[in-house]
Amino acid sequence: MNCKKPSCRFRFFVDLFLEKHGLGIRKSTKRFHWLRLNMVISILRTAFTEVKLQRQLIFGGCLFTRKQFCDVSRKTDEILINQFKEKFFSNRMIKFTDQLHFVNDSGENALPVFRIIDNLGNVVNAEMIKAFNADLCMRMYKKMLLVHVVDEILYNAQRQGRISFYLTNDGEEATQIGSASALQADDLIYAQYRELGTLLWRDFPLQSLMDQCVGNADDLNKGRQMPVHYGSKELNVVTISSTLATQMPQAVGSAYAMKLRKKQNVVICYFGDGAASEGDCHAAFNFAGTLRCPVVFFCRNNGYAISTCSSEQYAGDGIGCRGPAYGLNTVRVDGNDVFAVHMATLHARQKALHCEPCLIEAITYRLGHHSTSDDSTAYRSAAEIQLWQKSNSPLARLRAYLFNSGLLDEQQEQKLQKTYRKEVLNSLILSEKKPKPEIETLFTDVYDQMTPRIQKQYNELKTALAARENLE
Repeated sequence: MNCKKPSCRFRFFVDLFLEKHGLGIRKSTKRFHWLRLNMVISILRTAFTEVKLQRQLIFGGCLFTRKQFCDVSRKTDEILINQFKEKFFSNRMIKFTDQLHFVNDSGENALPVFRIIDNLGNVVNAEMIKAFNADLCMRMYKKMLLVHVVDEILYNAQRQGRISFYLTNDGEEATQIGSASALQADDLIYAQYRELGTLLWRDFPLQSLMDQCVGNADDLNKGRQMPVHYGSKELNVVTISSTLATQMPQAVGSAYAMKLRKKQNVVICYFGDGAASEGDCHAAFNFAGTLRCPVVFFCRNNGYAISTCSSEQYAGDGIGCRGPAYGLNTVRVDGNDVFAVHMATLHARQKALHCEPCLIEAITYRLGHHSTSDDSTAYRSAAEIQLWQKSNSPLARLRAYLFNSGLLDEQQEQKLQKTYRKEVLNSLILSEKKPKPEIETLFTDVYDQMTPRIQKQYNELKTALAARENLE
């Protein structure tokens, strides 16, 4: 059917219905248009009171459809028109009521927070903890500890003027390692700027990490990105962008491409509670839900969007409550429990593989400043930070579990810290000794060959630089 006008679609499906009942009308004039409608109404009045229809009545679209013409529902529920329980909004069953009632969740029905170990490292879910053997537990701890050591050294390096900028991951290591460990190597990662652990889990080289933060000639971005904006095509990690939430619709697009190509992989998209207030977030949720994309949205709700606390950013039940409204399978997890994050991501990945998009809201806390350009004590108290550091640090929680399980002791931990500090410092020193990227790459990398205008600009820059050297 090539006609796109609603009236043509209407007549087409009315004709289809009438022909099915042996009442086809060949003429297509306006006079017969109303005749068709009257005949349909007459038939419906009789049929709907006696039998359940196998075909669905869709309001706001075409009238009668068969599944091969308009697959608007994934379930073939039988509908009784006089009860008006049609799948009308987002393929959901609806009904009328004579009660006037406004919905406003006061918190009584807030999403629960899933966890496997408590703040002290004690097991609260004895069944699920069995999925984590000693090797996996120790690898998780080692990667989380490495993230902590990298943060400490690069934060101090920025303060010393050795790099220009840095964002720490302190307090959020479990969200990164727990989720990354549940993925497959071919799954595509769209990170924000606080996901260092996701790269380290995939064994992103420390030297490449330092090269990027220093911005030398070996930096994959050729020194054009701010520090902490990593990326690796080989490891399926898309280069990080500073702009909030731009990665979210991009992730949905990549997931949709995977679906069309029938790939058995998923896309995971990380973002913070601040990014959740951007329009791109809502657009991404909507496209993922309607297109049924194999994507997992992972929200790190750390309580602050730079300086804006959660209570000033939204009034509802966090970010998780938005998921069901967009058709996303949603779970809220203790973001400081690496085991809970792992299991939530593992199950979300399985759902996404069947084109059931998911949203994970990880409740965590940003222990450090937003970045080296921020002083968080201007908008939160030192006592608040110390409380979370003392009672709910993800690294301390996993450490306590490993100590209780006999998998780690003080001597092993000190040895690991010393080893990691040496490796990170050596990589940083080596990166600082490397030359800076050649200035001409700013011009040669724009097009395959420089255009006359770009060539002119390049020549002007060389002349200006030569003149400055002569003055010096």
